Amino acid sequence: MKIKRGFTLLEMLVVIGIIAILVTIGFASYSTVQKKARDAKRQGDLKAAQQVMEQCYSINGFAYPVISGTGTITAMCDADNSITFTLVDPLNTDTYIYTYTQDYSITADLETSTTFTVSNQQ
Repeated sequence: MKIKRGFTLLEMLVVIGIIAILVTIGFASYSTVQKKARDAKRQGDLKAAQQVMEQCYSINGFAYPVISGTGTITAMCDADNSITFTLVDPLNTDTYIYTYTQDYSITADLETSTTFTVSNQQ
């Protein structure tokens, strides 16, 4: 009598099921890591914007520059110099909110929590 070697249908289904579960867990973890990385980039961009605004404050006679534009901050530090930089959301969505009165506030919507805001330090 000859014994056939191979896998049964049940064994194959169990292996496929286990692989599907592992792929699902891996995908969920990867998605969370991506969101956290984009949030870290947003927070770093806003901290850099805050540093520029504070530098302009000291150069501009202790007055914050006016924030202009959507996605771009143009900061007139004095008559001869201006500092311009662009904040681009990692997902290319318009989630940055700029406000200016006598002071400034820059806010970003985060994916893993609510919002992150930087404002004047003076």
